[in-house]
Amino acid sequence: MPQFVYTARSQAGEKVSGSVEAADRRAALAKIERRGLVPVSVAPATGEEYRVKEPAEKKRAPARNGRTRRRVRMKLRDLLVFTRELADLLSSGMTLGHALNTLARRDSQHGTDVIIADLRDEIVQGASLSTALGRWPETFPTLYVSMVRAGEASGQLSQVLERLVLHYERVQEAREKVLMALIYPAIVLTFGGATLVFAMVFVVPRFTAIFAELGSTLPLPTLILIKVSRFLMHYGLLVLAGLVGGVMLLRRLLRTPAGRRWWDRLQLRVPVIRRIVTANSFAQFANTLGALLSNGVPVLEALGIVEATVGNSIIAEEIHLARERVTDGSSISGPLAAGKIFPPLITDMLAVGEQSGDISGALMHISRRYDAELDRAVKVLTTVIEPILILVMAVLVGYVAISILLAVFDLTSGLNV
Repeated sequence: MPQFVYTARSQAGEKVSGSVEAADRRAALAKIERRGLVPVSVAPATGEEYRVKEPAEKKRAPARNGRTRRRVRMKLRDLLVFTRELADLLSSGMTLGHALNTLARRDSQHGTDVIIADLRDEIVQGASLSTALGRWPETFPTLYVSMVRAGEASGQLSQVLERLVLHYERVQEAREKVLMALIYPAIVLTFGGATLVFAMVFVVPRFTAIFAELGSTLPLPTLILIKVSRFLMHYGLLVLAGLVGGVMLLRRLLRTPAGRRWWDRLQLRVPVIRRIVTANSFAQFANTLGALLSNGVPVLEALGIVEATVGNSIIAEEIHLARERVTDGSSISGPLAAGKIFPPLITDMLAVGEQSGDISGALMHISRRYDAELDRAVKVLTTVIEPILILVMAVLVGYVAISILLAVFDLTSGLNV
């Protein structure tokens, strides 16, 4: 029977080399994985051992440069595609190095190629995948790296990658729900605002000139409209500059811990927005914590990762306090129930999961519950905000039209007299 030499990673992440007898390379891979190892390279003992080599047309220098690593990153959609393809290749029997080499050889002229090529090089040089992923923190968050590390330790890397795909698909779906809910209001505000500006800058001044020539007394609404129009014509650019500066200043303030905390607390106080924020955060909490615990990540470490990824600083503070209360690592529901943020639904279902020994299953039920809650909250938001925006735009445009018509009626009645 042919003999194959291999390089693999143990559950502790150590590099291991050896040989196995197998009918073919796929059977050799299966034997290596049954030993609890993660294969990196496998080749017949009589031939040259397989090593991934850098194509001549690609350069490694940019990937090694720390400044380039900060600039190049994957978007969430690219990360999903990469994770899905890597999971499929590993499930088909490819070694990790071979799979990364296959993905890196695609010349897509995209920053993703640089990242994948660097991951491949690190694997070939003996690093673990989790260590290589840690070199790109802006692309691979702590959640991703921790789950991959757990998958390497358990020898189930492809299954962990599949779970990561499902997790990030849920995250992307939640983001798209909120963004889709904001598209219609943004379109209404943009076109409504543009219509008002056009009317105040181009239409009203022409009527003002006509009214001035006729020299009649104008109604109060028309006088207010004319003054607003003149103000915009003289100081419109300053108003625009002030708005842009105010937005930039607000964004800078929201990047500070105090500003972010104020903004997150404000979101939790607005009725309709509160439902969306809490539903999204609790679904994210359940998805992330369930994925981490199901892959063997310790409770305290998992809560630390969830704290950094939940998306709301007020809820993150509550998770931090709960993490400090979890002393023995055996109970999560009690420390969460001691706070005032997490509702009884979450803590009660977690308590049931702890008693039955199926916390991951309980978290899955919580995730589905709040995913459905997020759908309902988004629908309520769109249902409420659409008529409000239409009413506001109608009142503003109607005020402009009525103010002009009132002046016209007064002038025509004066001419008839």
